[in-house]
Amino acid sequence: MSLTLPDMLCFSLYSANHAMQAAYKPLLDPLGLTYPQYLVLTALWQQDGQTVGMLGRALRLESNTLTPLLKRMEGQGLITRSRDKADERQVLIALTPKGQAMQSRAAHVPGCLLDRAGLTVDQASALRDTIAALRERLVPARP
Repeated sequence: MSLTLPDMLCFSLYSANHAMQAAYKPLLDPLGLTYPQYLVLTALWQQDGQTVGMLGRALRLESNTLTPLLKRMEGQGLITRSRDKADERQVLIALTPKGQAMQSRAAHVPGCLLDRAGLTVDQASALRDTIAALRERLVPARP
């Protein structure tokens, strides 16, 4: 069975991901944030003081990808990185006041994205759930 690119589910997801990041760019540029930085901040707004490992699991990123991103964010004054006193092997990531303040500055972003996509909250939730279920079926089970 031969498929053209438009017929391939993988290409639709891949190109939609690029379109989503491009849609975020004009909303995040005035805040001085990249899309990955916005995702890190969103995870920390939900639960501050996470370890690098916790953030990596939440964002589905390996630490070798996440660490340079976190270093840049620390340089911007958005987060701090410190060794966990209870376990020196763990690095804790915490929001600075500037990182906390960014939450109110970025509060408009999700609504703008829904408007741009032409989706209601219910439609976006259903789409998110369908994509998440697909992802979970594709991820191999861990022993």
